[in-house]
Amino acid sequence: MEHFHVSLEKEYLVFSAAHFITFNGDICERLHGHNYRVSAEVHGPLDENHYVVDFIVLRDTLKELTDELDHRMLLPTGHPLIHVEPNDESVEVTFRERRWVFPRGDCVLLPVPNTTSELLARYLAIRLRDALAIRTPAKLHRIRVAIDENFGQWGVCDLVD
Repeated sequence: MEHFHVSLEKEYLVFSAAHFITFNGDICERLHGHNYRVSAEVHGPLDENHYVVDFIVLRDTLKELTDELDHRMLLPTGHPLIHVEPNDESVEVTFRERRWVFPRGDCVLLPVPNTTSELLARYLAIRLRDALAIRTPAKLHRIRVAIDENFGQWGVCDLVD
């Protein structure tokens, strides 16, 4: 049985962003940033053109998604101890006695409990899957998105239908 997939890794599929995560249940690390690199694999049958998905559509879609995160503060909206309160001008974030206020336009509010590389990969994989379903008739079986946050430290998510 044959199985096909395409893989995409480009030097411009990157985003620079600030974040902080919690670990060990209730420890919140300091605000810091990364220059994230993103790659993707898309699995499925060959179409009438004999490819899984049009590379240009895949490339451009993933670039649009990474651009949405570039030069932003990534904030988790699903964390039980991190409270994110947006208004028209700013976003106030609290974790116990700590408090940050960011300009609203500088923030991306993510539907995740923590802004780890693994959950950022899942967020992008879901967004990529949904966007490709609209932009292409490809019948995709699996999407893998990997995010490198620090030169060889990859968080990976596989979405399998």
